[in-house]
Amino acid sequence: MGKRYLIVGGVAGGASTAARLRRLSEEDEIIMFEKGPHVSFSNCCLPYHLSGMVEKAEDLVLMSPELFRKQYAIDARVNSEVVAIYRETNEVEVKDLKRGESYRERYDKLILSPGARPVVPDVPGIEKVNLFTVRNVVDIDRIAKSIEELAPKRITVVGGGFIGVEVAENLIEAGHTVTLVQSPPQVLRQFDEDIVQVLHKEMIDHGIDLIVGDRVVAFEENRVILKSGKSFESEVVIMGIGVMPDSDLAKKAGLKLGKKGSIWVDHNYKTSDPDIYAVGDAIQVYNPIMRDYMTLALAGPAQKQARAVANHIHNIPVNYPGYIGSSVVKVFNYNGASTGLNERTAEALGIEHEVAYIIPKDKVGLMPDSEELHFKIVFEKPTGRIIGAQAVGRGNVDKRIDVIATAITAKATIDHLKDLELCYAPPFGTAKDVVNMGGYVASNLLHEAFRHIMMRDIRRLVEEGACIVDVREKYEWDVAHIKGAKHIPLSELRDRLDEIPTDEPVYLHCRSGQRSYNALLALQNRGWKNVYNVSGGFMGLCFYEYFTDKTTGREPIVTAYDFE
Repeated sequence: MGKRYLIVGGVAGGASTAARLRRLSEEDEIIMFEKGPHVSFSNCCLPYHLSGMVEKAEDLVLMSPELFRKQYAIDARVNSEVVAIYRETNEVEVKDLKRGESYRERYDKLILSPGARPVVPDVPGIEKVNLFTVRNVVDIDRIAKSIEELAPKRITVVGGGFIGVEVAENLIEAGHTVTLVQSPPQVLRQFDEDIVQVLHKEMIDHGIDLIVGDRVVAFEENRVILKSGKSFESEVVIMGIGVMPDSDLAKKAGLKLGKKGSIWVDHNYKTSDPDIYAVGDAIQVYNPIMRDYMTLALAGPAQKQARAVANHIHNIPVNYPGYIGSSVVKVFNYNGASTGLNERTAEALGIEHEVAYIIPKDKVGLMPDSEELHFKIVFEKPTGRIIGAQAVGRGNVDKRIDVIATAITAKATIDHLKDLELCYAPPFGTAKDVVNMGGYVASNLLHEAFRHIMMRDIRRLVEEGACIVDVREKYEWDVAHIKGAKHIPLSELRDRLDEIPTDEPVYLHCRSGQRSYNALLALQNRGWKNVYNVSGGFMGLCFYEYFTDKTTGREPIVTAYDFE
């Protein structure tokens, strides 16, 4: 005799659970409840409707209730909100939102996939603005139609996470004037402050009025007021501050809660009730690097959890490797990807670590579409275990971070990266891939073959009058250079050793860090002890300094910015 499975939530986690349950058995009855009017829609594609990349809102819907019924024999009920769970009788109460009627359904197993809900802070005057959030197809369609009707002079996006940045980008692509306000000092907190400056520059270069380190404290009629005292008119406000687990139903049912109000689950995704499972953005997951639980609002993990739940229900063993948080985002012409811990999180957790930051080409330089790739590896000391990485560039970043994510899962060290045999042909990469190069640099740092200094320290060194030596060629120096630096091209270095002091630290840089590394080794081999390579070189420094210089009006430490 078949079982009866009820699923709360019909997007990534819920729909995937339902489909997998059906693949494992034709006998069971599967009912899926979704509060909204659509099931199985592409949540991650929602912002792209605002630019017209996804032309129609209905294109975001991947599967209708009718198709679920015909193709999978799944009863997908939309506009149906599960309002209560009666654990003692294995029943749920469902409210039909169209008819206003409530009824009960019995279950053998219940799977919760309610997702996460947008954070909307209680800001004074919030009722005085046209406020929107982004959670489903109805939301994004409402935003698009309201913008068309209101024809706003300015749209304000509050929050600089995935949703906020993607919404802002697509609004700019559609020709709107956009301000993005982010309370922390940077957008996209999965990246460290040094590497995210590349994306900050890209955003303001494309016309986003990007305000970081400030927050909305009040609204007036079509007006936004910030903590700094700055205010501006804005006829439309879109909240993208972030999301929080939608765990109210679980809480009301007396289920155990976890981190940040999420639903607690074990390694089989069972809640504290053996007949109830939970998946997706609403649950806590274990991070094996942090050795702690966290919340993770990503579609990939949700779909893996869905498969695991269906398997466990059918007595198929579940492997729970934990989640390290791999993600990728597009920001106009740049792409950014990350995995594992960033440097900021490693510091907060008290993990002794080191970083390697390089800017090699993503493919052979002779290729016309070759691009620089900002690549950062975070590794544990003294083991060399890889604990995170970030990549930003106009080319292929996801491939490199996917390799690192795999290496982290395999508990690899930076020394393993040197020997990885990765695909090579000039249009795709270099003979020593970015990942290999990152491994070489990280290994040399771990084994103390040389020392380096990060871009964030250069301004202080300039102000202190430190000895900074630029080893680029004259034509590069003439375009732009660090104020107060000494110019000794690598091609002249061995003939001008007497110009380099031996009684104070010497900081060497070139365009990206490779030539200055060669200069550093030449000096070390001749007896210099206190020499450092500037990671990222002059190009990295320009990216690091540009956004803050432009938005705060501070004095630049370079004569000009050179990003090419």
